[in-house]
Amino acid sequence: MVLGWRRRKGNRKHSKGGKPVMELVVPNHFRCPISLDTMKDPVTLSTGITYDRENVERWFEEGNITCPVTNQVVRNFDMIPNHSLRMMIQDWCVENRQHGVERIPTPRIPISPIEVAELLMQVKNSARGLDQYGCLELVQKMKKWGEESERNKRCIVDNGAPVALASSFDAFANDSVERNVVVLEEILSALNWMFPLQLEAQKSLGSLASLRCMVWFLKHQDLSGKEKSIVALRELLSFGDVQHVEALSQIEGVNELLVEFINKRVSPTITKASLRVVWYMVSSSSNCSEKMKLAFVELGLVSCLLDILIESEKSRYEKALAILDSLFSCEEGRNKGCGNDLTVPLLVKKILRVSPLTTDYSVSALWKLCKFGEKDEGRTLLEALQVGAFQKLLLVLQVGCGDETKEKATELLKLMNPYRAELECIDSDYKNVKRSF
Repeated sequence: MVLGWRRRKGNRKHSKGGKPVMELVVPNHFRCPISLDTMKDPVTLSTGITYDRENVERWFEEGNITCPVTNQVVRNFDMIPNHSLRMMIQDWCVENRQHGVERIPTPRIPISPIEVAELLMQVKNSARGLDQYGCLELVQKMKKWGEESERNKRCIVDNGAPVALASSFDAFANDSVERNVVVLEEILSALNWMFPLQLEAQKSLGSLASLRCMVWFLKHQDLSGKEKSIVALRELLSFGDVQHVEALSQIEGVNELLVEFINKRVSPTITKASLRVVWYMVSSSSNCSEKMKLAFVELGLVSCLLDILIESEKSRYEKALAILDSLFSCEEGRNKGCGNDLTVPLLVKKILRVSPLTTDYSVSALWKLCKFGEKDEGRTLLEALQVGAFQKLLLVLQVGCGDETKEKATELLKLMNPYRAELECIDSDYKNVKRSF
């Protein structure tokens, strides 16, 4: 057995009594051969080598079929818990706790696919009979399993839990949201760690009844319930199914809620997810996307997004600019943009700031305002020149950008060129840049 103590070599440190400080060493056979960390749940393979369960499971999940130490092909993937070694590690931890070593907890036995399948069958039966209390108990049991380990979560997801839970959610939502609110919220909470969903689960969660239920949660539930609902909507719309976008847009009050969340910023999770949901709605290929853009413009979304560009975190800039760019595709959106004194200065400021995407969206939005905006005898172009757009666009071409952004930047420069002589360009960000004209 490897000794647990050794003297430091080289520059030895001494305690107050003059004795050399000893360094604690973990015995080699307590370490996992893969991670070299102390094992928490040692299991032995058919090759006779012991590993920490989490590490060896990850090894096989990555597609490896050999034993990491012996390099032998593993034909039997059963993992036998090494209780003797685990108890030795626990005893060693207890003996050395005065040195800051924490005792590893006794691991729980991982769930099996059969246990998951049996539980899901009971969940489906409860949902068919609209037994909300029976289903609630089963979903809570599933969540408890998932909290025990990441392996349990993977086992639950891989054996069909998302499909079963989504179909149960649809069943209870079709019955009555108010009557089944407790079990519906529990199901949605469980689904939140199962994204991305399979196609069959998407269909159930994207039904009109399910969408109405999630919007109801956004209106009436507490902060936690709102966060789970908006995250579920974000994940659902991220798959790009036009039918889900159209169904959501038909629900009364959803646009007002999304604008309110973006404007009030009640929590970072809700704000970011709301921006994503709005982006999926206005940028979809749905027949009603133009109608949705007009609705959001009329609700004052343009000014809300400009406020985000002033006050918010940089992580929200990209999506806010993406939505602005989309809203400026319609005349009403451009009119709102041109009517706000902050629009052009903020768009120019975000060029070559934060990320390449913010530059792309800023240039595109500015291009739409200057080319298709109100016929104001070049007022927007003059305003852009005043805040240094010409220099910024030249730099965009110099540092490199995508073909579409390059074309729009080039066209903007051509549009601004006739107005250059009228104004002295002011650029607070690039005062020392020499002009090429």
